[in-house]
Amino acid sequence: MSTKSSFDDFEKILKEEKNKIEKNIEIIKGEIETLAIEDEIDDAVDMAELQIDNVTDQSLLHNLEAEAAEIDAALERIKAGTYGICEKTGKPIPAERLMANPYARTVVMD
Repeated sequence: MSTKSSFDDFEKILKEEKNKIEKNIEIIKGEIETLAIEDEIDDAVDMAELQIDNVTDQSLLHNLEAEAAEIDAALERIKAGTYGICEKTGKPIPAERLMANPYARTVVMD
């Protein structure tokens, strides 16, 4: 990775992905809030279903927030001029890897 235009392309991809993630986070937070105020629970089966939904939503939320943090870190690496450089080896990360995972921090080790 050496050209400014390729970094611009990856920056655009990362920002678009972050926007999608932020929208999904808001949707899941809304679902969690709805579950929290649900008070028409008639039996144990309904309660169990709500608990399963809540655990699932919490897990999804955690994963999306972690992905958003990785995207933020990649955007910071672009600003710092270290984007596309393996954090372990210092070698360039192949463009194919960055296309598959634009916030990759390392090359794939054999």
